[in-house]
Amino acid sequence: MSQIFQCMMGDRALIIETGKLAAQASGAVTVRYGDTLVLVTACASSEPREGIDFLPLTVDYEERHYAAGKIPGSFFRREGRPSQDAILADRLTDRPIRPLFPKGLRNDVQIVITVLSADQENDPDILALIGASAALTLSDIPFGGPVGAVRVGYLDGKLVLNPTLTQLNDSSLDLVVAGADDKLVMVEAGAKEVPESLIIDAIKFGHRALQDIIQLQHQLRAARGKPKMDFQLSELSPEVEEAVSSIVAGRLADMIFKPKVEWEEVISAIKQELEQKLGESFPLPDIYSAFESQLKNELRSQILERGARADGRGMTEVRPITCEVGFLPRTHGSGLFSRGLTQVLTTTTLGSVREEQLIDTIGLEESKRFIHHYNFAPYSVGEVRRIVGPGRREIGHGTLVERAISPTLPSEEDFPYTIRLVSEVLSSNGSTSMASVCASSLSLMDAGVPVEAAVAGVAMGLITGDDKYAVLTDIEGLEDAYGDMDFKVAGTARGITVIQMDTKLKGTPYETIEKALLQAHDARLFILDKMNQTISSSRPELSKYAPRMYKIMVDPDKIGSIIGPGGRMIRSITEETKTTIDIENDGTVFIGSTSEEGAQRAIKIIEGLTKEVEIGGIYTGRVTRVASYGAFVEISPGKEGMVHISELADYRVPSVEDVAKVGDEITVMVTEIDHMGRIKLSRRAVLQGRSQVARAKDTPASGPPQQPRPPHHGEERRPRGGPPRRNPDRPRFFKK
Repeated sequence: MSQIFQCMMGDRALIIETGKLAAQASGAVTVRYGDTLVLVTACASSEPREGIDFLPLTVDYEERHYAAGKIPGSFFRREGRPSQDAILADRLTDRPIRPLFPKGLRNDVQIVITVLSADQENDPDILALIGASAALTLSDIPFGGPVGAVRVGYLDGKLVLNPTLTQLNDSSLDLVVAGADDKLVMVEAGAKEVPESLIIDAIKFGHRALQDIIQLQHQLRAARGKPKMDFQLSELSPEVEEAVSSIVAGRLADMIFKPKVEWEEVISAIKQELEQKLGESFPLPDIYSAFESQLKNELRSQILERGARADGRGMTEVRPITCEVGFLPRTHGSGLFSRGLTQVLTTTTLGSVREEQLIDTIGLEESKRFIHHYNFAPYSVGEVRRIVGPGRREIGHGTLVERAISPTLPSEEDFPYTIRLVSEVLSSNGSTSMASVCASSLSLMDAGVPVEAAVAGVAMGLITGDDKYAVLTDIEGLEDAYGDMDFKVAGTARGITVIQMDTKLKGTPYETIEKALLQAHDARLFILDKMNQTISSSRPELSKYAPRMYKIMVDPDKIGSIIGPGGRMIRSITEETKTTIDIENDGTVFIGSTSEEGAQRAIKIIEGLTKEVEIGGIYTGRVTRVASYGAFVEISPGKEGMVHISELADYRVPSVEDVAKVGDEITVMVTEIDHMGRIKLSRRAVLQGRSQVARAKDTPASGPPQQPRPPHHGEERRPRGGPPRRNPDRPRFFKK
């Protein structure tokens, strides 16, 4: 029997229902908000997985195109691999719930989120996170929740709870807050250069609002929750910890403070020593886990007790930075950014608007003109492994950089290009995503893209103890691996453009978040200053290898003339001029070419195709064919008229070929356009007009004007060349 629980969130009801669908799952709920509805299930294996030292949690976000009344665009017309939006949504669910499972849980846990209905106004991603928490809370799987989640926007000077997708287009903030009763477990935001104070206010606003969702899940658990099963937790025995400690005691501090390359060599040597001395007494995974645990405790103790970081920096100090632009000779733009041992090379490629990325999802967006791709090669950490396509981490980092850079890009109207950035991680020792932000900004300015401001990013860390904590600026690899928080912040000198906070704790208090934001602000300004010393604004000209884009407006009713029957006309233009031509429905035409001459030729042809032919207008055209009665002349591309043989000259023409042959250029005047659109032309009218102009120039400018001869007595003035008209009153004489 199903049961419904609901609360008001903003101006809409959030409805959680259980007991109706997926009865065999350990926990199953549907979550509805507006007309968006998701089904979320939670299941776990009965036995732990052997030989691993992590929680095998899987979150699968399944988009169904029927949810939005769409048919997939693939060849098979069915959903294939997860879209980028789906991957981002399942990461949004995974990151806040993962820290809430018991440490040492090694049973496989799977969360499956299926979007069954999407109204394209209420994003399913927030509902997926709420549903995952509710399903786990109901199930017999051990879970330290529940958690709630809301989205916060900023419109017309006010914070807005759960804005619609349409409202987000006008919002200067898109913030997702996930939290427990009194702490935050995840914060993620894209923003348009907003100050830190607004971010803090929005986080508090969202955390207060999500308390109702948490209470709803408490009610759900009280009414329908299952008893939690007894799961075997993976724990190290005191014996193995003591044995490892007896070998490495007193050596850990020296290891931590060695440079990374030397540190890895020392670690490898110690692991071999541990294997030789303890391998017959204890399982190797337990030996390695005990060693990692003691190394982690030593690092944290050094920071909290002595204020000493592994590389000797202060808590707010940024690693040494070097920047370079124009590193690659043939790309449209390139930026090389190094911070400590972290190094990223980003390239910029500019293309026509037709090269936009098409998006086949259940969302509103159908294409985008700015794309960032992030690649993480195994050599960047000195490893050997098979290179495959981008994983969820690469897609997540790539999108994070995209959100950081987007607010500073020019509009399509001002800069009609598709922009692709590719970040290659060449060396990794912490915070490669934020280094990619810096390298991307440098690359865009090197390419001559008129960005509004430079963007820099930094990753903040957290180490906590019994009664102490330390916020670290610009964390490196060890501090990321053994720390409690990874808080990425990027923005311009004016404000924040993106944040992403993940924690390994059950939650993080406001005070810690606020301190991290303020330290990140100072670090961001420091990094921006280093970047500005290399390049402080976009280059005034695009790379000579980048295409030039030109924009003209035509009458929308004339678009068909440019395209031509079956697209023949537009194909002929692009082939002749070696350009790209893209046409919008409103009559905007984009012409792209690396050749100025080719672009201007294409513009001239298009203007000729769309320009109205006017009676009395004079055109120079090419003779396309001749007949016995006249010549056909193309006065503009695709527009042809006929010059009758009697209109070819100001004298009698014996044969058309005497005056006009195929391929000749002649100047003609439009004399008539009939009801069928046929154009009549005259060359004689042009010649006579020129003769009149010539006679006017030869006429003396001074002297009395010549008066017309008065008619003879009894004779009216007659036209030249016609018979005389006599006075009717004058008597006529006939010859007998």
